[in-house]
Amino acid sequence: MPAPERLPQGGLTPRPAASADPSVADAPSPREVLAAGELTVRGQVTDASNAVLWCTVTHRGHSLECVYKPVAGEQPLWDFPDGNLARREVAAYEISEATGWGLIPPTVLREGPYGEGMCQLWIETADGDSDTPGPQLLALVEGGEPGPGWKAVGHADVGQGRTALLVHADDPRLWRLAVLDAVINNGDRKGGHLLPTADGAVYAIDHGVTFHAQDKLRTLLWGWAGEPLPEEARQVLRRLSADLAESRPLAARMAELITTAELDALRGRIADLLRSGKHPEPSGQWPAIPWPPV
Repeated sequence: MPAPERLPQGGLTPRPAASADPSVADAPSPREVLAAGELTVRGQVTDASNAVLWCTVTHRGHSLECVYKPVAGEQPLWDFPDGNLARREVAAYEISEATGWGLIPPTVLREGPYGEGMCQLWIETADGDSDTPGPQLLALVEGGEPGPGWKAVGHADVGQGRTALLVHADDPRLWRLAVLDAVINNGDRKGGHLLPTADGAVYAIDHGVTFHAQDKLRTLLWGWAGEPLPEEARQVLRRLSADLAESRPLAARMAELITTAELDALRGRIADLLRSGKHPEPSGQWPAIPWPPV
């Protein structure tokens, strides 16, 4: 979702505290709470292109904050005519979990007050400001070189005829996400979709425009383009390839969420990454960076 959607608007019901439960060892997982809990809408993000509802969900005495995006509130996209965005968000989560990297917050498909939709755990960012991912992940710098610890993306117009170099951190949390985005064919990896947390994790959100059968990759994480994939990534890709073979549980789950052509293309992208052994590069056929970038 765009960055403004991560901030509840003024006038919404104040956030309730999570319920205290002495049986911590028997506590349900966040995914279980999201899937089986009672979903209560607390407010709507009014400047989102699709319906985005901020909610609480309660199950077995445990409450979580979450985002609920009903399918009924989606605006049709001419280039994504098959299925819906909610199922693509869930499919992206399933692939993220299969990598073992845990890059996407727990996400389920469920019925809610406005019908079937995606329900995703709310993530609190380290600085409490979801509008920007923070200087530790992205930055605009003067000059033509990124400097130590950074990767160059490209030059950005900063107004008054001036440009600055857009860079992202040379960070394993981000290259893992860059690999995941290449696998799921993410057409909209913006800076505001990166959520760093106080415990050092980085989560990614908004995966509705993914899994297209044609190449749609648009991202701010091009800093490793053309570079060799780390061995860790190659191992993960080999495991994913095996897990997506016919009759495997992950393949069956993905077949419930995306089309046959998209599932075949998913397998093909993984095979291509393994064959090349490199991070993908922009195709040159369309803008490689989403707009707006944040």
